[in-house]
Amino acid sequence: MEVLEQIKLLKEQGISIKGITKATGCSRNTIRSYLSQLETGRSSDAKKPSGNENRQEFERLLPDYVEELKRTGVTRQLLWQEYLVSHPQGYGYSQFCFHLQQYKERDKATLRIEQKPGDKFYIDYAGKRPEIVDRETGEIVKAEMFIGVLGFSGHTYAEITRSQQKEELIRSVENGFEYLGGVPQVLVSDNLKSAVQKASRYEAELNRDFLDMANHYGVAVLPARSAKPRDKAWVERMVAILYTRIYGRLRNEVFHSIEEYNEALRPLLEEHNNMLLQGREMSRRELFEGQEKSLLKPLPIERYELKEYLHVKVMKNCHVCLHVDKHYYSVPYAYIGKKVQIIYTSRHVSIHYLSQRIALHLRNRRPYGYTTVKEHLPSSHQFVSEWNPEKFLEWGRRISPDVESYIQNILDRKAYPEVAYRSCVGILSMEKKYSKERLINACKRASSFGLYHYKAICQIIDKKLDNLPPEEPSAELSLPFHENVRGADYYK
Repeated sequence: MEVLEQIKLLKEQGISIKGITKATGCSRNTIRSYLSQLETGRSSDAKKPSGNENRQEFERLLPDYVEELKRTGVTRQLLWQEYLVSHPQGYGYSQFCFHLQQYKERDKATLRIEQKPGDKFYIDYAGKRPEIVDRETGEIVKAEMFIGVLGFSGHTYAEITRSQQKEELIRSVENGFEYLGGVPQVLVSDNLKSAVQKASRYEAELNRDFLDMANHYGVAVLPARSAKPRDKAWVERMVAILYTRIYGRLRNEVFHSIEEYNEALRPLLEEHNNMLLQGREMSRRELFEGQEKSLLKPLPIERYELKEYLHVKVMKNCHVCLHVDKHYYSVPYAYIGKKVQIIYTSRHVSIHYLSQRIALHLRNRRPYGYTTVKEHLPSSHQFVSEWNPEKFLEWGRRISPDVESYIQNILDRKAYPEVAYRSCVGILSMEKKYSKERLINACKRASSFGLYHYKAICQIIDKKLDNLPPEEPSAELSLPFHENVRGADYYK
């Protein structure tokens, strides 16, 4: 699901199928198949492109062809043959090779890529790590400096973090979006392990949680190519600048916590963004505020929550267990016996079957508790879903305070709620089968002997012991005389 959403976002940014393949790791056929499902209203008799349009289309393919030539076994002849399959009216072999060589010559020079406002946000960590000194031991601990920069204005965000771990990276990216007050179109990341599981020149494999975070904010992710510093030149240059404007300015300061370092960093970051750009009469902030901020997408109402994943089987009682909390959540009864996926955050628990959500609950961390939606259960089981201590205490209270007290003792003594609830239902139902008075007397007698369970009430009523006066002991409960019973006098 995460990858399909990224394909859609990347296509909306005008990225070619080849580029989407590199960014997501999906095959071209998979991408074409998915995009064909999204396209509507395509005319079957489209106008044949002009020569100029044909040339523009060919030039868009050249960067990918140059990269493909670096792969083992790939030749110009092979690329030309593949080109003709999709462009039957395209260039001949000699013209194909000529234009490809011309592009390769131009590509050797360092070109300034035109940046569009609100388009790309480049992120990376500084190579030189800031130092935190433990106040108690004096130990020097290496931290990290996260940096994000907008390609158009150069408006920069930076913060000190404890590590480059996934959770830290996601929080830093979110903080960067909050600082900008909006979301750019594309997030260009370095091949960080917390963002890219498997770096590749052709098909980078993105971390699932990082991809999920990007989808939450509606931003496409384009990992920079390995060993290609020009892909992230903006952020690399900004790292070098911030070494002077932050590291250099704070080189004589000693910081005992991440919070202290960030507090000192913030005014220097503001100063950096407010400095006039070289050769221009405006600062990064002025350029950002005037031409870029309005083009950013709005922030979502809620920040992203890191998700955890678990596969379980739906039990016969229409519930699944989130083992980390030992808590049970209901699922529609049609999925009994099916293997489903639980996706949970700090606040929510959602259950999915074949990539479709079938249930959503607020997370409850009470061990052995049940969170149940009545409609998830078969009609014969829906009454059971309403069982809870308050229900049974109120039921007992309507009969008599003595019955309520007896029910309370049963609830207090049973290890598992379900066992106690069944006992309560059995006892309280005797009011209709016998009478209110008999049930009250039976509860009183059982309480006097300290017997708190369903069978005790059954035996008292069956043997009509509830009719005996409370002070009169029952002959049924005394030991009968037998010659083998020695008695107390034997031990004197």
